[in-house]
Amino acid sequence: MKNFKIGVLALVVIFSFMSCFEDLDDNLQPASTLDIQNFIYKAMNIWYLYKPDVPDLANDRFATQDELDTFLNTFSTPEDLFDGLVAQNIDRFSFMVSDYRELEAALAGISVSNGMEFGLVFFPNSQTNVFGYVRYIIPNSDAAAKGLHRGVIFNTINGAQITIDNFRLLNTLTSYDIGLATFDGATITPTGETVSLNKAELVENPIHLATTLNINGQNIGYLMYNGFTADFDTQLNASFGQFKADAISDLIIDLRYNGGGSILTAIEMASMVTGQFTGQVFSTEVWNPEIQAVFEADNPEQLINRFTNTIRTGAAINSLNLNRLYVLTSARTASASELVINGLNPYIEVIQVGSTTTGKFQASTTFYDSPAPNFRRQDANPSHFYAIQPLIFTTANAIGTTGFVDGLPPTIELFEDYSNLGVLGDVNEPLLEAALGAIFGRAPKSQFSVERKEVGNSKMGLPVYERMYIDFKEYQKL
Repeated sequence: MKNFKIGVLALVVIFSFMSCFEDLDDNLQPASTLDIQNFIYKAMNIWYLYKPDVPDLANDRFATQDELDTFLNTFSTPEDLFDGLVAQNIDRFSFMVSDYRELEAALAGISVSNGMEFGLVFFPNSQTNVFGYVRYIIPNSDAAAKGLHRGVIFNTINGAQITIDNFRLLNTLTSYDIGLATFDGATITPTGETVSLNKAELVENPIHLATTLNINGQNIGYLMYNGFTADFDTQLNASFGQFKADAISDLIIDLRYNGGGSILTAIEMASMVTGQFTGQVFSTEVWNPEIQAVFEADNPEQLINRFTNTIRTGAAINSLNLNRLYVLTSARTASASELVINGLNPYIEVIQVGSTTTGKFQASTTFYDSPAPNFRRQDANPSHFYAIQPLIFTTANAIGTTGFVDGLPPTIELFEDYSNLGVLGDVNEPLLEAALGAIFGRAPKSQFSVERKEVGNSKMGLPVYERMYIDFKEYQKL
């Protein structure tokens, strides 16, 4: 695990005029908009990956604090400022929050949810009407208590047809009724049945299913993993320990709904799959030119992430020493999920089954209003709860593969059929069946090749949606 003294990168202040400005937020009075905006500007000026693409972040843009304040006052809210400092043409993923407590909870797998994880899709031949399909149900949730399950179709909310204009109510309302329907691949037919759902604080274990399938006398591991959540690394390692005890010959990791998360957890997972590459390069990082220059001059090893033999707690990793991995993917597979695939590709055979991934190869971290240059959670200004999560570096694998803005394409292309989703972990579930077919040398039974456009999902409102991040508490680089 990397442990890089803050003082080294504090040298970055020589590059940044803004880091020399006085901190305005060292009091307990409510922070003004200008106070918050000064913090946002200073952090972006030092760390933002695409700083060279934003002229207003140039080190010589403002000669004095007064000039900077005049500029900041042209933005009415911190959100407006942040949007103005993001390179919108190349950055889809940087964001800010007005209450970092919600973000921290989400990073720990905690959210306000009814437990129904769903996707939203346009009706056939429509760009207006939308229907939902249940991907899976979180255990011990309201949706679980109401008997919902994977494959359920719904098309109304509170009696109204779900459309492109109102679908976000499923994310924002804490209670609502859904109207159930059926879908035969062409037509949505309401059943007349409704289900009332209520949200509450819920912790989701990202290990939705970890099981060993015995097929033709051969043990195949199947892991459905829905988020790289650091708090569950011990459980993830235990799942691999069970696979190891079961002497599996092949492993299928289902990342079709995994939007990413902790980089360190991704490194650990890749090391669990393998084990024979400890100490070798898993991925490399490229930061903005000023930060990159500091790393390269002082300690270029800090730009390298290596396969490891321990998880963040110090416990030994349960490694499988596999030379081949099957991964189930979709357009919702993003960031840390893609990092695992891309990072393993130079070392072992990775057979990707499903559809092309999101295309996110940049990482971010949370910056708080605390002393520059590191903006850590410790000593955060108590007078407000704003934080920013900008992109800070790009990742590449050991042979330099990066920049896959269009996603990682599958080896075996197969789209989910919302009229036949199957049961997760069942050998007849279409994507799992296709992966098993590849293992045993048979053609998949399902050849569904229609990609229906999704307009949203249950996680899109979460602050960690499609994010890949480093956590300074556990992964000290700065």
